[in-house]
Amino acid sequence: MEKMRVENPPDPLHVLIIDDEASIRDGSKRILSRIGFRASTAENGTDALELLAEDRAALVLLDMKMPGMDGMEVLGRIREVDASILVIVITGFATLETAVAAMKLGAYDFIPKPFEPAQLRIVANRARDRITLVQNAERLAAEKQRTLVDLDTEKSRVRTILESLPTGTLVTNNDGQVVLMNPALRRLLSLDPDVEVGASIATYLADEGLRELILAISHGQYIDFEDIPSVELPLGEQYLQVRGRPVLGERNECLGAVVTVDDITAMKTLDRLKSEFVAKVSHELRSPLATIHEQLAIVLSAISEMAPSGDRQMLARAKEKTSGLISLIGDLLDLSRIEEGTLCAELEPVHLEKLLGSIVSFLRTRADAKQQTLTLIHGDAPLPTIEADPLALESIFGNLVANAINYTPDGGDIRVEAEVAGSNLRVQVIDNGFGIEARHHERIFERFYRVKDDQTRFITGTGLGLPIVKQLVETLGGLVELESEPGRGTTFTVLTPLRKNTF
Repeated sequence: MEKMRVENPPDPLHVLIIDDEASIRDGSKRILSRIGFRASTAENGTDALELLAEDRAALVLLDMKMPGMDGMEVLGRIREVDASILVIVITGFATLETAVAAMKLGAYDFIPKPFEPAQLRIVANRARDRITLVQNAERLAAEKQRTLVDLDTEKSRVRTILESLPTGTLVTNNDGQVVLMNPALRRLLSLDPDVEVGASIATYLADEGLRELILAISHGQYIDFEDIPSVELPLGEQYLQVRGRPVLGERNECLGAVVTVDDITAMKTLDRLKSEFVAKVSHELRSPLATIHEQLAIVLSAISEMAPSGDRQMLARAKEKTSGLISLIGDLLDLSRIEEGTLCAELEPVHLEKLLGSIVSFLRTRADAKQQTLTLIHGDAPLPTIEADPLALESIFGNLVANAINYTPDGGDIRVEAEVAGSNLRVQVIDNGFGIEARHHERIFERFYRVKDDQTRFITGTGLGLPIVKQLVETLGGLVELESEPGRGTTFTVLTPLRKNTF
């Protein structure tokens, strides 16, 4: 059980009673102690000042008429030592002149002799409330000052961090004015080191599309942060990647935008070199592998049935492996083109029903070899003609149907169901094959990841088909979903928008 937090009570206020009459001193001390004061006494002004030097009091009860140093002089000396001490004057001569004189010297209140205990309690409690109020005000003022110091320190710390970041950082207000930028941003954008902040974003960025994006973020036009695109900004031979996010206030209102700029020139160069290497090696390997594959096919067709079965199996295995290598090269080239952005770039009218029919017709031979049924089903309404990259669509649906054939046992059933769902095309490739365990679902779209078990370990594949499908579908602005259970088959659902020029 969580223990309740118990705060220590505040220390009682110290009150010093100065009076030459013992009965007044002792009686006042008894009354004030009962209502929570820590009381001490002195019989004359000299002793009182010595006590105050050793133990400061917050409140003093002071008799005006005492032998030696009188009350007025003691009051003046107290005000010189500590003006914050409240002094309540005790006098047997309760005249207006006495009260005025005491108040001019700084007395807080006065009480005439003789007085009742209730009178003393009222005046003392009023003084205590005043002291508590002053102490609270002083504490709040100190906390405010400390908060201001902390805020100034925090601002200095944040500025130091921003100025040391290698990433360019820029902050705008809600009107799109730049309120902060660090040295890295000035360097990346080739701005004068002395250029001042405070102007519109257009003063610092020449790219109109990027300016409009940052202004839209600054004005709070993006509700979902995931919808905010990143921008690649080419500057001659240099490439910058720009990302923006809104700055939100306590009530979730948009206060502006924070923009980060990274130099990705090295990454772009590496990607280009990698793509060139893959394309070069793939083209150099594809022709000889295709020749070997054809020659193996000729040898297998010409070899005598009387040849040893081991030789025929070895040649068939070699032909299968060369076919797998040719598929791998094709997949690597597809991935390279996707990363370069050359796929999904050339748009032309595509009749969806004809395209899907061609894919199903082409792959039906493979399905027939395994005694599988492969059918195309679409709704009563004809599928539309859209502007798209036909190679991208053929790669998506061709990979999914080929996968279904490979991972469905002989005699299985495969269906390709297509329909228009609102503003989207929905295509489902459904099989009753081996199925995929749930633990593989999140990784099935990773490159080179393959599910290998007793049923699938002999199936030839590259592990790149589904990653290609996912990247192409996302490039088209769509999504691909998987539903599968072991022994009950698999369904891949592809949703892509039908808006013109989407692909």
